[in-house]
Amino acid sequence: MKLLFVVILFVLSTLCVNAQVAIGEMAPDFSLYNTKNKLVSLSSLHGKVVLIDFWASWCAPCRAANPGVERIYKKYKAKGFEVVGISIDNKKKAWLKAIAQDQIHYLQLNDTLGWYSPVAEKYGINEIPTSFLLDKQGKIVAIDLTGSRLEMKVNELIKK
Repeated sequence: MKLLFVVILFVLSTLCVNAQVAIGEMAPDFSLYNTKNKLVSLSSLHGKVVLIDFWASWCAPCRAANPGVERIYKKYKAKGFEVVGISIDNKKKAWLKAIAQDQIHYLQLNDTLGWYSPVAEKYGINEIPTSFLLDKQGKIVAIDLTGSRLEMKVNELIKK
């Protein structure tokens, strides 16, 4: 009886886990509100190289990564690179405070449903930080690149 219970529990838990989108797939479109309560869709950035960066104000590794992402954004934004930070913060005030503290200038979006955000679920977000680099056509070309590897790939994609 115990074994049957464990097997059923395992099967149910695997059904509940979201499959993450994969390299080579087109990035699913979404619309979320920015810091000024304006609805922004991913499709509005078509034709640009885009980094989608899932993060939260309470996530120490996310906050530690923000300065590097900001540096790459500033270097390449005039050449057609955009960063879309998607916060899974439940509290808008904490999200806005983190943006100000980290001096983030790239596009920031939030869905106060946190982990249950339809966008986080659509992308299969089970941990943060998680990022997806998209080419100009919106195809996912890399997942979780950071630092010099991210910068090299952005530079490569912009030149195409």
